[in-house]
Amino acid sequence: MDKEIPKSIHNLATSHDFQPSVRIGKSGITDLLIEEIDSQLTKKNVVKIKINRGLFEKKDIKAVWNSLADETNSTVVLARGNVGVLWR
Repeated sequence: MDKEIPKSIHNLATSHDFQPSVRIGKSGITDLLIEEIDSQLTKKNVVKIKINRGLFEKKDIKAVWNSLADETNSTVVLARGNVGVLWR
């Protein structure tokens, strides 16, 4: 589901003022976490997520972002290390 990402969304995603509203902690990716991301996407279309360091191997993080995007029917706008932005 690769749709063209509007410039305004991309600018928001890269803004330093746009703070993460979801943090993935030691419980990892749970159904409750997916529901929270889904709910925030419904309200404001864009969600910034931060994964606690050391939770996933560096090589696995891209798959984590893609999996979250799939499960929430959204698009990964930005994935830089342990911070990602999803948009619907």
